[in-house]
Amino acid sequence: MTIRVLLADDQALLRSAFRVLVDSEPDMEVVGEASDGAQAVRLAKEERADVVLMDIRMPGTDGLAATRLISADPSLAHVRVVILTTFEVDDYVVQSLRAGASGFLGKGSEPEELLSAIRVAAGGEALLSPTATKGLIARFLAQGGAVDDEHDPARSARLDALTVREREVLVQVAGGHSNDEIAERLEVSPLTVKTHVNRAMAKLGARDRAQLVVIAYESGLVRPRVD
Repeated sequence: MTIRVLLADDQALLRSAFRVLVDSEPDMEVVGEASDGAQAVRLAKEERADVVLMDIRMPGTDGLAATRLISADPSLAHVRVVILTTFEVDDYVVQSLRAGASGFLGKGSEPEELLSAIRVAAGGEALLSPTATKGLIARFLAQGGAVDDEHDPARSARLDALTVREREVLVQVAGGHSNDEIAERLEVSPLTVKTHVNRAMAKLGARDRAQLVVIAYESGLVRPRVD
């Protein structure tokens, strides 16, 4: 199946470079280009995009607002947004993850990283950029106001619907581990892990794994690390 990619960036030269790169891959095609967030939302619907490469800083409706609109639209539930940012250490990244983005990627990333991010996002496995460390994930969430469950029991209560095993899997997901890695760690099959992940997403109202990571930190199930 060909991955349908939408490019959203106000710099035409950058969009052109991304188009050449993406269209050179046999399993991908660029189905549209947007120069602002409002156009990105419209084209995501019209062109039935699978993945949107979304710049944050665009005139008019910015990438953050556009991500929120896409995430809130039931008809676009299949669309995965990967935020493009000049600096990976960016407060907007935290907001983007909370708005529903599946992850982010630095504009300085290697071409192979960009292509890999698109494939990973399309497969529902996206978290953060390939160059981001697990500690960096925690720092981003801490910058955005990670919550201590002792001070905000309401957020911690979100996890009450999960089984013990689903909580264990959620901790592993928040650590950036793949289904295969989690299966090996918990000594279960990858299919079993996938089932637990899907059930956790359904119970917590998360659209993808990136949202599970946010919930894991906000609820206090996983503590931010800055080392």
